[in-house]
Amino acid sequence: GVGAVASQNVTDPRLGVLALDLMDGGMGAGEAIASVRRKAEFIEYRQVLAIDRAGQTAIHSGPRSLGIWTEAAGKDVMSAGNLLANDGVPAAIVEGFEIGSGHLGDRLVAALRAGLKAGGEAGPVHSAGLQICDQVSWPVADLRCDWTEDCPIETVARAWDVYKPQLEAYVTRALDPRDAPTYGVPGDE
Repeated sequence: GVGAVASQNVTDPRLGVLALDLMDGGMGAGEAIASVRRKAEFIEYRQVLAIDRAGQTAIHSGPRSLGIWTEAAGKDVMSAGNLLANDGVPAAIVEGFEIGSGHLGDRLVAALRAGLKAGGEAGPVHSAGLQICDQVSWPVADLRCDWTEDCPIETVARAWDVYKPQLEAYVTRALDPRDAPTYGVPGDE
């Protein structure tokens, strides 16, 4: 892979694709975000984050981002937010990721929990997601909670706990089903 990109706030999903294409063409994260700034319409409303394959990060937060907005970066991690309860939330997310351990998914869950503990969004949090891309052309984990009155981060964390031990088997089934373990259900003995 070439890296990862997130587009948020008054988002334009095309910006993520553009930044990934630029990094695929040889640009680093900083160059890609600078190019996106020059090319994108209404960039003053957008937040776009990129990390390249070398772990370098770049973040654009437009001055018309909503509510309290800010950003933070660390080693192999970055965070930006808008409509935040306070300006310390992205730094808490970065710290949560950096002190987390285990699988990337575990560290991402730790980061989400740290952001929520630091105050999270200004309003109620109803949705959360966790996506991991690794060595294949599709996300190997794509877990979402699109709406709940309960804690969506804990809903995603529980889904991750169930999915994590199955992740590699799903990738193997896609690449070569002959090498895949059974599902362990009737009809697949």
